[in-house]
This record gives sequence, C-alpha cells and structure tokens, in this order.
Amino acid sequence: MTDYEVLEIGAPEAWRDFYGGFAPDRSRQGRRVIDHELDTQYLGMTANAYEPGESVDYWHRHGRIEELYVFLAGRGQMGLDDEIVDVGPGTVVRVGQGVWRSWRCVPDSPEQLRWLCIRGGSERLPHLPDDGERDAHRPMLWD
Repeated sequence: MTDYEVLEIGAPEAWRDFYGGFAPDRSRQGRRVIDHELDTQYLGMTANAYEPGESVDYWHRHGRIEELYVFLAGRGQMGLDDEIVDVGPGTVVRVGQGVWRSWRCVPDSPEQLRWLCIRGGSERLPHLPDDGERDAHRPMLWD
C-alpha cells in the first residue's frame, strides 16, 4: 500500500465556511486544521480566511514550533513582537520560536485575508534533503 492521502479543501473563496480549531474552545469561523484530517508526522497546516476588519483576539508564541505564513489573498497585518508587518498576496512570513505573533485583516481590505499556516519543528531540516533518491529512468505516468 502506498503512503499518501488526498484531501480536497476547496477553493480559497470557500475557506470562510470552515469552522474549526485545535480545541473546541479555540475554534472559530474561517479556520480549518488540515493536520487533524490527514495523518501528518512532521508538519501541520491550517487554512484560514478572515473578513475585512476581523482580527485574532490573542497573541501566541511557540517554544519548539516554527511557523510559515503564506498569504494568498486580501490585505492584512501581522504583529511580530513589537513590530507590525503588512501582508498580502505573495507575502511569506517565517516566524521562529519565541516570537509573539498576532494578525488581522485590515478594515479596507478588498477581500478576505486568506492564508496557509504551515507548522514544523523539533528537528532542523537539512538544506539539501538527505533522505531522498532519484530515478531518472522511471517512466512518467502522464507520458
């Protein structure tokens, strides 16, 4: 049996319909915890959509987890320790351990702020993957 899974999360325009979180008391509209639906081992990911003017109501930081925020639509801001960073389509923000973070969709955003938050940690990944192998002779399935 091959070890992979496929999950359809829909187009980003539909992400606002998600309701979820890491625990029932921390669930909210516009969040889907993808790694609760897939059997991931070293990565976690959420799909998120905030309406213009909506913001998270807390700050948080991690001691072991690093996060990568990939913004796909809308305009927003991230609070990172004592700084504010503007974000929008094509912005990628890496947040290391110990950094306080918060975010919002600015009130005049032309659309929902949509992003993926990818989490990983505990072990540094090598710059060049050291556990892979290539097979240049294996035929492509689509040829």
